[in-house]
Amino acid sequence: MLSQGKSLAGSFFPAIVAKMGSNEQIATALETWAGAKFGADSKVDALTRLSGGASQETWAFDVVTDKGKTPLILRRAPGGVEAARSSEAIGLAMEATLLTHASKAGVPVPPVLGVFENDPDLGQCFVMDRIRGETLGRKILRDDEYAAARNVLARQCGEALAGIHSISPDTLPDLPVSNGINQLEKYEAIYRAFKLPRPVFELAFSWLKANAPEPLPVVLVHGDFRLGNLMVSEKGLASVLDWELAHIGDPREDIAWLCVNSWRFGNVEKRVGGFGDLPDLLDAYATAGGATLQPRDIDWWEIMGSLKWGIMCMIMYEAYRSGADPSVERAAIGRRVSETEIDLVNLLEGIRNDA
Repeated sequence: MLSQGKSLAGSFFPAIVAKMGSNEQIATALETWAGAKFGADSKVDALTRLSGGASQETWAFDVVTDKGKTPLILRRAPGGVEAARSSEAIGLAMEATLLTHASKAGVPVPPVLGVFENDPDLGQCFVMDRIRGETLGRKILRDDEYAAARNVLARQCGEALAGIHSISPDTLPDLPVSNGINQLEKYEAIYRAFKLPRPVFELAFSWLKANAPEPLPVVLVHGDFRLGNLMVSEKGLASVLDWELAHIGDPREDIAWLCVNSWRFGNVEKRVGGFGDLPDLLDAYATAGGATLQPRDIDWWEIMGSLKWGIMCMIMYEAYRSGADPSVERAAIGRRVSETEIDLVNLLEGIRNDA
């Protein structure tokens, strides 16, 4: 029995709070907003809760006027109420602010059209344009429709990351600060609280501590830049989504997270997201104003990312086991711990062979 597991799960998955806003209430509130934004004759149509989104609700809807139809997205706190979290997730208002800064920096993001702090029917949320494209990693990597996109996506990701990292932290509201060493300490504390030793994780912690790189100047880090949070069209990168884990940190973290094998969806030979080569991304990143980096500069951070995801999978399973979040999704993700152990063995073996 895990003596501390339940408290861990409870801290990452807070207790359910009273929900606000039925579908009808949400539609009525959006129609009131649309009337002020698009004109008094505006109507809201096809309001649909989309699947996915473990921490925030995502709704698609159309605003219809005599000039045509505008497809939009509502990004909303669960039940409209933004619960306090012990994780590094930022609030929705902050996320909307970052989207605005990113757009000004030339990063492909959906324009934000409205922000609601405590609307009686909508709660805490914001409205943004709905960008056409695909987010499912397996479809992006395998469907013929995205064949041309796969050829340019690594370079486009490098350019987008350079844009994100160019945004001066001094121009931003307060964000969490998280570098490699304090992330390592944080996840080791979580891991040890489970009291379930895993030899591969022990080896990874030991190697990471002994080989920590010198820090780079801190930048705005997206925090979850990977397939699943990238909208891709047949032409390539259409939009960077889901900024809720943004923080101030090391730029190599974003690059390495995209390289973690869990986000390659079986295309293991392509280090960048299962679709591209790391030298292409790094070249585009430097050309667009980012730091000049070599593939070996990403190694430590990729190992860190794989270890971090493995511990996240442990948290997911404990949330299921404890009843904090009894969804099948949590149980299924929890089973992926063993995958990260295989990835870590391969990464550490690769480092040893290159030495």
